[in-house]
Amino acid sequence: MHKETISFMLDFSRLEKQIQFILEIDKLKQVFRQTYLLDQTRRENDAEHSWHLSMLALFLSEHSNSPIDVKRVVEMALIHDIVEIDAGDTFVYDTVHAETQKAREKLAAERIFNLLPTDQKDYLYALWVEFETSQTPEAKFARAIDRVQPLLHNCYTKGRAWKAHGVKLSQVLERNKHIEDGSKELWEFMKIQIKQAVANGYLEDDLEKVKL
Repeated sequence: MHKETISFMLDFSRLEKQIQFILEIDKLKQVFRQTYLLDQTRRENDAEHSWHLSMLALFLSEHSNSPIDVKRVVEMALIHDIVEIDAGDTFVYDTVHAETQKAREKLAAERIFNLLPTDQKDYLYALWVEFETSQTPEAKFARAIDRVQPLLHNCYTKGRAWKAHGVKLSQVLERNKHIEDGSKELWEFMKIQIKQAVANGYLEDDLEKVKL
């Protein structure tokens, strides 16, 4: 049998679905967050955030409260914001859009992950749900570093995004305290960074110099 004939007999249906998914998630590069790059030239996009978060997972995993599967945390970091292709980025301090965030993101997860073959769709959807519900050590750590990264960017861009949205100290503490669930050490470190940001005038203290 000729090679040409064999090639026509190959079934590319699985590969075609995988390629379709890969092409679709390129759109993540066009979803911009409120977090600024450290040089402050522009805001970062979701793809950049996911990459940076994966690096945090690799290098900061030793600070997790519990032993974790680092590979699984990296997987969560890479896929957790894919839903924002449809749902858009909901700013962590935006209480209005937060009311519909879960519903919007669930619909997005169902559509986008469904582009994949069934086994991979089921795996990624379960992984995304695990991240969102934050019940496992891996999910708790992944969600912790998901908050550490933008906090660091705000501290090292002189509170650029905080100031742009009028964010105050009480909001930062309330919205980021769950870092402690994944890593007590990282939360203690970040509280020092937040305290310094207040001292530097990057973040407005609305708590009358609350003890961090």
